[in-house]
Amino acid sequence: MTTSDDHNDDVALAGEYALHLLDAEARRAFEDRLNKEPALRALVAEWDADLVVLADEIAPVIPPAVVKDRIENILFAQAAKAPAGVSLWRMLLGGGFALVLGLAVLMILPPADRPDIFAPQFAVDLAAEDRSLLVHAGYAPDSGVLRIIREAGGARPGRVLELWLIAEGATAPVSLGVLPDSSTTDITLPAALGDAIAGGTLAISDEPIGGSTTGAPTGDVLAAGVVISI
Repeated sequence: MTTSDDHNDDVALAGEYALHLLDAEARRAFEDRLNKEPALRALVAEWDADLVVLADEIAPVIPPAVVKDRIENILFAQAAKAPAGVSLWRMLLGGGFALVLGLAVLMILPPADRPDIFAPQFAVDLAAEDRSLLVHAGYAPDSGVLRIIREAGGARPGRVLELWLIAEGATAPVSLGVLPDSSTTDITLPAALGDAIAGGTLAISDEPIGGSTTGAPTGDVLAAGVVISI
């Protein structure tokens, strides 16, 4: 028998799905349920209808020309540094889009049902040349949290993936730790490392179990990208 609590959980879950706040694994699980549960599809449709109304109250704003210039400067400045397969448009726009969706959740959901809102100010996509590994990283300075979302790929058997930060102008990398197998990982950075995120480079290397013991990558660097402000 479906309880009231179950229904409330589904209402909140449908809202997170409509707002694209679920991670890849949770989204796939929810979509499996959508194929089998008409009532759940109806909840998503209700959320979609309610969210469309929000846009009616927002007056269109023409951005100043300087915005276009700034975007072009970022694009062409990073094009030479970004590895093959990295979507610069996604790095520029993804975090801002997440912030807008997060604000919509805060306006609609009652306090008890509001999900944890993560609004990064810096982001980077890390992609292997063949896109066998695809990771998105976002950093929120206010909380000091670096969120790693693995969208594709993983470590080889008997190996691990280790995350590195090379601060702008630095000659040596700093390990941010071995990445777990989970699709989403939050790493709380100390202030010194947080300050080095902007303009720095994040990289992922292939390492033995437990990670590098030398203070530098010992295996192949699988993906790397320059962190930009969004």
